Amino acid sequence: MAESELTMVEPRERWPEGDFLRGARAAVPVLLGFVPFALVLGAQASQKGLAVYHIALMTGLNFGGGSEFAAIELWSSPPQVLLIVAMTLLVNSRHLLMGATLAPYLQHVPMKKVLPSLFFMCDESWAMGLADARQMKTAFSLAYFLGFSVCLWLTWVSFTALGAAIGPVLGDIHAYGFDMAFAAVFLVLLRGMWKGMRAASPWFVSLGAAALAYLTLPAGWYVLVGTLAGLAWACVRVK
Repeated sequence: MAESELTMVEPRERWPEGDFLRGARAAVPVLLGFVPFALVLGAQASQKGLAVYHIALMTGLNFGGGSEFAAIELWSSPPQVLLIVAMTLLVNSRHLLMGATLAPYLQHVPMKKVLPSLFFMCDESWAMGLADARQMKTAFSLAYFLGFSVCLWLTWVSFTALGAAIGPVLGDIHAYGFDMAFAAVFLVLLRGMWKGMRAASPWFVSLGAAALAYLTLPAGWYVLVGTLAGLAWACVRVK
């Protein structure tokens, strides 16, 4: 959808239903997938010797599940701080592209509101915010985005801490199959953004490149490789 199509309609703030609450309600189905995934991360962190407040602080300040799982996988005693920081930056590098994608839709919002709000951006809130703007054919609603994002953030921090608290009781958490919950949620989000095979071709190129990098490169590099491959393919298609 062109940017002009998103700004030439009546702003949603005039609607009788608050967008923040509407975003919070839309987050409920996603939360069901967040809970088991958060428990898995917390349990894994506890098995690496991290205390409950450690995992709560990590997930609260760095709202990115992929980088947190990578950090826990690399955690050792003593921790290799530089390696963990570098891998976190690498895995979270996709947020630069996600933020750039939102930039045209947020030109009507003051920067002092945009920057604090984007702290809560994750894959799901980014996808749902864009999908909502396109579906409703109106300007990007920062209130809807925040309603959705804040609910996810609170759930993520709370249940990773809970997972760390009960981790020793759970034992081998992979045996429960919880680690597939997050992937299932993201596949549902992609379905909502589906516009046909041709439009989705960068997704498949990115997926193939990421899978190959996952099998052949050190942990975390598949994120960057998949992102760059998808972008390169999209640029080739445009030309």
